Amino acid sequence: MKKRSWQRALLTVVSLGLALTLAACGNSSSASKAKSDEPVKISFWNGMNGPYQKALKKIINDFNSSQSKYKVVSTAQGDYTALQQKIMAAAKSDSLPVIAQTTYTTVPDYSKNNLIEPLDNYMLKGSNKLSSADLKDIYPSFLSSSKYQGKYYSIPFSKSVRVLYYNQDILDKYNLKKPTTWQDIAKDGEVLKAHGIYSMGFDKSWDMEFEGLARQAGNPLITTSGKANLDTADTLEAANFIMDMINDKTAKTAGEDFYWTQAFTQGKSAFYSGSSAGVTQMVAQAPKTLNWGTMPLPSYNGKKATEIAGNDIVMFKSASSEQKKGAWAFMKYLMSTKETAKWAQATGYVPLRKSATSTTSFKNYLKKNTYNQAAVDSLDDGFQSNAFLGFSEYRTKLLETVDAMLTKNEPVKKSLTALQTTTEKIIKDNKE
Repeated sequence: MKKRSWQRALLTVVSLGLALTLAACGNSSSASKAKSDEPVKISFWNGMNGPYQKALKKIINDFNSSQSKYKVVSTAQGDYTALQQKIMAAAKSDSLPVIAQTTYTTVPDYSKNNLIEPLDNYMLKGSNKLSSADLKDIYPSFLSSSKYQGKYYSIPFSKSVRVLYYNQDILDKYNLKKPTTWQDIAKDGEVLKAHGIYSMGFDKSWDMEFEGLARQAGNPLITTSGKANLDTADTLEAANFIMDMINDKTAKTAGEDFYWTQAFTQGKSAFYSGSSAGVTQMVAQAPKTLNWGTMPLPSYNGKKATEIAGNDIVMFKSASSEQKKGAWAFMKYLMSTKETAKWAQATGYVPLRKSATSTTSFKNYLKKNTYNQAAVDSLDDGFQSNAFLGFSEYRTKLLETVDAMLTKNEPVKKSLTALQTTTEKIIKDNKE
C-alpha cells in the first residue's frame, strides 16, 4: 500500500514536471513568435531642431504607419557639431545608430575607418532599388556628391543653395536693374557707394561665393582626383574680384554678425548672397514695408553656378542585415517625390527630385512662398565641393585664409599660394 502511494506520488511529480516543461516550451514559443512579430528598430540620429525636428517626426511617423516591418526611431543629438562628436564617440564604444545625418564631406573619413555601408547594393540592385527613371529624376549634383571612390555612401537629405537677395526699393530709387552678371553688381556698387549703400553683402566668409566664381571659370578649388587649384590664374582672378569690391567699399562682409541678413533688412546693401535656407529668417526679420525678393546668382565668365550646402544620411556597417534593409527602405522613402516635396514645403530646404517641383502641392506652395522659387530655379546649376580625406582640415584653413585677407589685409596671391602649399600637404598626408 505504501509502495503504491509512493509510486502514485512519483507519477504526480513527473507529470507535473512534464506539464511545466511543456508549458514553458509553449510560453517560449509564444514569446519567440511575439518577438519576431515586432518591427525591426531603425535608430536614426540627426541634428534637426525646432520646426525641422517637428517636420522630420511627421515624415517618420508616416513611414512607420505605411508598413509594419520596420520602425524608425529618431533621436535629435543637438546641432551638427554635437551630432558629429557623438557619432565619433559612439564609433569608439561600438554603439553607433543604424543611420545618421552627416555632411557628405565626412564620408571619406567614415569610409577610411570602415564605419559606413556602401549603398550600391541597395540603390542599384535588388527588388527595392532605384529605377533608372528615379536616378534621372534626382538632381545630378545631389547624386554626384553622394559618391566617393566610385561608390554611393550616402543619400541627399536637407539641402540648400546660395541665392541672391535683392532690395527692389533701392533698385527703383537709383534706377538700377536686377543683375545678370557679377560685373553688373560691381558696377552698381560705384553708383550706390556715393549714397552710403553697399552693392553686395556677404556672410562672415565669402568662401562659398569664391568657390562658385572659380567653378564658373572652369576651375574647381579641389578636383575630383584630389588636385588643388588654389593659386591658378582663374582662382586668383575670382578671389581678387571679391576682394576688389570689399576694398573699394562697394561690398562688405557681416563680420561678427556672421550672417548679412539683418544688415540687408536694414537697407545697407542692394544685394546679399546667402543661403536659400535663410529665407525663413529673412521673412521673419524684414519690415513688412520692405520690397525685396530672391533670384538665382548671376553669371560669371559667361556661366552660372551655385554651391549647394546641407546634410546627407549614411548607414553604418555595425547594423544587422535586417536593420540595413529597413534603413534603405526609409532612405528611399525620404527621396520619393511625395516625401521630398513635403519636406521642402515644411522646412524651406530644396526638393531632391525634379518631379517634386511639378506636384500640385509644391506648385501651390511656391505661389504662396514666392521667395523660395529662386532656390528651385538654381538647382540645375548647383554643385558641391569635392570631398576628400582631410577635407575638414582643408576647409578650416580656407576659412582662415579668407579671414586673413579680410582682417589682416594679406594679399590675395600670397594667401592663396600659402593655402595651396598647405592643402597639397593635407592631401598627401591623408592619401590611403
